[in-house]
Amino acid sequence: MTPPPLDRIDIRILEALQEDGRLSNVELAAKIALSPTPCLRRVKQLEQDGVIERYRAQLNRRKIGLAITAFVHINLNSHGPQAIKAFLAGVALIDEVVSCHGITGPIDFLLEVVAPSLEDYSNVTLGRLGGLPGVKALQTSFALRSTKDGHRLPLTQLA
Repeated sequence: MTPPPLDRIDIRILEALQEDGRLSNVELAAKIALSPTPCLRRVKQLEQDGVIERYRAQLNRRKIGLAITAFVHINLNSHGPQAIKAFLAGVALIDEVVSCHGITGPIDFLLEVVAPSLEDYSNVTLGRLGGLPGVKALQTSFALRSTKDGHRLPLTQLA
């Protein structure tokens, strides 16, 4: 599917909303130097086109007690469509898995997992991740510190 063409105004809208998704339409329009009616029309079109998928709050993991961030490399026994579908269905049921990526190379999937403690992480890994359909092996790397949490997508190259 070809993405919809974005012009400079669309990109400025998207940058502003990535920075602060709670901007009112009037505030957004003022920030990008556009009147409110066409601004709202553009935002609605970006939502309808699926460019804007949702609005949400970004939480500070540590301040809500999620001190552990782990990256789990998973290899599957089988790479057939049914095996992958079953694995992904299982992953979707584990709230501690905050992202899941199918990747190239020697690892099949890279999962980002959060937990309050190492004990809680161990329970997720041994009790649930390791038991998912088709899991052959898993390996964990722990984040010692996070210096950039990429909640904004780079848009400057789209203009």
